[in-house]
Amino acid sequence: MIYFDYAATTPMSENALNIYAKAAKNAYGNSSSLHDIGDISARTLSASRKVIATIINGHEKGVYFTSGGSEANILTVQSLLNGIQHKKHIITTANEHSSLHTFFKNLESKGFEVSYLKPNQQGIITLNQIQSEVSKETALVSIQHGNSEIGTINPIEDIGLFLREKRVLFHSDCVQTFGKIPIDVKLIDAISISSHKIYGPKGIGAAYISPSVHWQPILPGTTHESGFRPGTVDVPAIAAFATAASDISKDQQKLYDHFVQLKNQLIEFLEPYHDKISLINAHLPHTLPNILPFLFNGIEGQYVMLEANRFGMAISTGSACQVGMQAPSRSILAIGYNEQQAKQYVRISLGKDTTFTQIEKLGKVLINIVENFRK
Repeated sequence: MIYFDYAATTPMSENALNIYAKAAKNAYGNSSSLHDIGDISARTLSASRKVIATIINGHEKGVYFTSGGSEANILTVQSLLNGIQHKKHIITTANEHSSLHTFFKNLESKGFEVSYLKPNQQGIITLNQIQSEVSKETALVSIQHGNSEIGTINPIEDIGLFLREKRVLFHSDCVQTFGKIPIDVKLIDAISISSHKIYGPKGIGAAYISPSVHWQPILPGTTHESGFRPGTVDVPAIAAFATAASDISKDQQKLYDHFVQLKNQLIEFLEPYHDKISLINAHLPHTLPNILPFLFNGIEGQYVMLEANRFGMAISTGSACQVGMQAPSRSILAIGYNEQQAKQYVRISLGKDTTFTQIEKLGKVLINIVENFRK
């Protein structure tokens, strides 16, 4: 089986696995314990926090480890809102990750007014859209950095600068971009990131909230992670997460260039079939090159995915967090496609181990699926 679903999750790297095993043997104590064994865990935790903070150009005191990206999203947004209280307007997008989309829908039932911005024809949220929506009642803006289904990248630095001037809090879901492109939190109040998207273990992620920002915990009295989240901290997983983050950040530009070359190869290979297999973001200027969203003219994406699986290719029909839902992708609908077209969507996502030979094999399988379906 050849894997093309890296945007959903990645295999753990050998280095992260080795560090996890070492930390599990040596840093097994509770990091809150005051004895020497607990101190080993505490020092490992502190070192890992510094690694993450350095990568995003933040302060280590702003890093809070969570059980993953989804929890980081929810805890961060709610903690920030707890620190404001008197404002009830939130600005977000129509194509945020399902963890935030469902959370914001829930907040509406609790008296919040939520504005859901739709991306423009290039698939991005513009600064002008934010400027036209911000009011004196705006408590928080939450705009994803990179979209997991169509790969578009939003201008979070420009948005952050404007919101800083307006003194409106800004959160960004950076789960898909962390480790893929540079992230600088100097103009962003809070971000969410995840380990299993960058060859680290599952079940671990992090929130970053600038130490200058006031927030209130969801559960008062919580002691772990400076009150941000209850529960014993998983130090071995965090050490492996920091290792994976350090490794991928060193290879970031090299991997980016590799993904661009692989993407171009697949586009060229499928060019004779461009009327049947179209890459949605082929000509969009601001996209992650490792996420390739295709529409198969007249063929449902689920059929393509199952046929590809039969031929030994693992691809997807979108975010794994929405699999099982009958509704078509919100991201595809948000950029102007109708429901029938959205159901013809398939996502191919590339990883550090993807080769040109694998891309060629994938291209042949996709062409074979199209030709056999027409027959």
